[in-house]
Amino acid sequence: MDNRQAIGSWLSGPRAAAEDMGVDFGHRGKRLGLPEAGPGSMAPLGRRFGALFIDWGLCYLIAYGLLARGESAQITSNWALGVFLVLHLLTTGTVGFTPGKRLLGIWVISTDGGRLGFGRSVLRSVLLSLGLPALIWDRDGRGLHDRFSRAVQVRR
Repeated sequence: MDNRQAIGSWLSGPRAAAEDMGVDFGHRGKRLGLPEAGPGSMAPLGRRFGALFIDWGLCYLIAYGLLARGESAQITSNWALGVFLVLHLLTTGTVGFTPGKRLLGIWVISTDGGRLGFGRSVLRSVLLSLGLPALIWDRDGRGLHDRFSRAVQVRR
């Protein structure tokens, strides 16, 4: 192995190096029994970020218009985080999607295929509001908030 190949495998990460050695990881969601494409498959990362952006914008508008009453941007952001937490608690635990997820065709379901339930929705929502668990993903593309709550975001 020459140095360029070693550096290339280091830069591209352990998954690429394992795939170069012949390991087959399959498609995202394969370990969970989800199809590769179409309804019921893992929601793409771009759609999930888009839904998060829509939800955050909606929460910020609610906080700015109803709760912050002309306060500073920091106070408005704090209120928006509270609204974001309540929005996720009320929607993912009951109907399985937030307004942003609904617009982009994403559902939050349990890994066994059923509804997430209120208790696991509380855990997922609190961890999502902390931010850090959502930035750490497994090889299926699920954040720690989804792993800990045994949830998965799928296409509708």
